[in-house]
Amino acid sequence: MSADQVFHSRSEGIPSEGVKDQYADGKAARAWNKFIGDSNQRTQNYKDFLIGLLRKHGCESVLDAACGTGIDSMMLVDEGFKLVSVDASDKMLKHALKARWEKRKNPKYDEWVIEEANWETLPRDVNSFMPGALFDAVICLGNSFAHLLDEHEDQRVQKMCLKNFAKCLKPGGLLFIDHRNYDAMIDSGATPGHSIYYNCKYPVDIKTSVLVVRGKPKLIALDYCIDVTEEGEASERSEFRLCYYPHKLAKFTAMLDEAFDHRGKHHIYADFKPQEEVSVPAFYIHVMEKARD
Repeated sequence: MSADQVFHSRSEGIPSEGVKDQYADGKAARAWNKFIGDSNQRTQNYKDFLIGLLRKHGCESVLDAACGTGIDSMMLVDEGFKLVSVDASDKMLKHALKARWEKRKNPKYDEWVIEEANWETLPRDVNSFMPGALFDAVICLGNSFAHLLDEHEDQRVQKMCLKNFAKCLKPGGLLFIDHRNYDAMIDSGATPGHSIYYNCKYPVDIKTSVLVVRGKPKLIALDYCIDVTEEGEASERSEFRLCYYPHKLAKFTAMLDEAFDHRGKHHIYADFKPQEEVSVPAFYIHVMEKARD
């Protein structure tokens, strides 16, 4: 049974191949852009964590493999990193392209590359506009990877995409990838109301639904309701649904190790802190270092 037979899990428009675009009608993309705000609204813990590790490992070139509206990419461009930003959603990329245009007088943005690409064909897609390019780091953050559902019920596509991330890295390069604490969400049926990534200024309500198929969690649907009313304006509320594959920590850890041929260095953080410091984190962040030989 597919998830769409039970949940209406995505917008009607989808790309001709590859990862389904849950932002295809543009509605969720517009609301999401307001939800995440701008690069100045990123939480300081997130900035310190990501930028600190990138600099510690001498990273310069970064592939943002789920750039969305470009917020993370802009944060890194501002810090002097060389960014290539890709996404499967052209509706999300429109916001990134607009942001780059608005920053056109800033020389840091002259070399910011923004292109459409798909995780399932990522090395080929990147090679089409940057032949032979490999990166010091690849980032896929903000629970982005969980958008990829398990249509075949064996995670074959998810495993392939993780291998593709590894292929885009230089030896010694870093992959930053995360997922919500789906173990806790499945147990409790609730989603933390705060975000470790965004300092959103708008009231946000998230309703959580867990789809169980043949005794196993198959999909989690989050219904977002964001009140984006500005002072003095008429009431404006945005409602949209996004669906995610509920990655359990142990299984996702094993898939990542396999994607790096069991030779990568694997570190797991809980809300940007050592795991033992957070009993029930909202997110797990995995940092994989590709083997150097």
